[in-house]
Amino acid sequence: MTSATPNAPRLLVVRNDKLGDFMLAWPALATLKAASPQPHVSVLVPGYTAAMANACPWIDEVIIDPGDSASRKAQCQLLGMIRERHFDALLTLFSTRRIGWLGWRAGIRLRLAPATKWAQVFYNQRITQRRSHSAKPEYRYNQELAEAMIGRLGLKPATVAPPYWPEAAAGRPEQRQRLAAQLPLSTDRLWCFLHPGSGGSAVNLSLDAYAHLVEGVDRHMLEIGQPSPHWIITAGPGEEQHADSLVDTLVNQGSSAFRQPPQPGLEGFARSLAAADAFIAGSTGPLHVAGCLNLLTIGFYPARRSATPLRWQTCNSEDRRLAFHPPQGAGETDMTTIDLETAAASIAERLSMVETSSQSDCSGEAS
Repeated sequence: MTSATPNAPRLLVVRNDKLGDFMLAWPALATLKAASPQPHVSVLVPGYTAAMANACPWIDEVIIDPGDSASRKAQCQLLGMIRERHFDALLTLFSTRRIGWLGWRAGIRLRLAPATKWAQVFYNQRITQRRSHSAKPEYRYNQELAEAMIGRLGLKPATVAPPYWPEAAAGRPEQRQRLAAQLPLSTDRLWCFLHPGSGGSAVNLSLDAYAHLVEGVDRHMLEIGQPSPHWIITAGPGEEQHADSLVDTLVNQGSSAFRQPPQPGLEGFARSLAAADAFIAGSTGPLHVAGCLNLLTIGFYPARRSATPLRWQTCNSEDRRLAFHPPQGAGETDMTTIDLETAAASIAERLSMVETSSQSDCSGEAS
């Protein structure tokens, strides 16, 4: 966490939903903290993402949201906590009736949110975005709200750029050393992390499809005269058996595959991803953590309008993103229609541009 400029505006930012949504708020939080004078930024998040909020360099204070189903007593305690902090402004990145009413009852003078849903009646500053059109990345919609808040407060804006988790990205050498001590990995091969889970919400490839993809990437890498990668399979809570099954399949087909060793909690898991040369997943929270680390991300997305590769684009540099989705005319969530052979060839071509740690003084940092 950072510290704010004395007597600077006190802001409360709300993004109290899933991990991926919260990670896509980090560019907006960085935008707010880059303004001058630098504001004090508090966030309201659920307990699930609190560890990541505490690790975020753009946040001064974390307040836990008990959620919609919490008791009246818990809701009143939250209201009292918000009131006693005397916030100058409330920025809600995703508006709900409960949060809008909370800000209004807390007496926060400036309340800004997207001009969507009837919850906007609780806000006195509204920005029209039409996010359902998916015309921009989600993180850019969030940044636009932050930029609007900076303007309303009369602060001076500044430009921000990836990585949006610079401290964790800088810990890459340490994370690679730790992983190399746990698994028999060589530094002359790329380390590709693959997350086959969905977190219960994202549409993802099947295990068979991922096995086919890995076989194709291995084959194309060898065809262009480069060693096939080491594949490190990651898993979220409750997804361990799923990941183990994929490892067994990959090993049986001749790939160099391993399960990622257990990590100490969500923050530990997130930091461990810095060891990767590339991160492959559906549009899940871990993919967006990898984006904040400015890793090479390879995402598999459905084709529905509200979940396009553009809308849920990772917030890393443009040259560090690959995305695949069902072709036009296919079922919007029919991931079986993605041409995995073409995807494997594209991934192998992009991986061939990444230097291994044995070729670079940058501990394998992606080029």
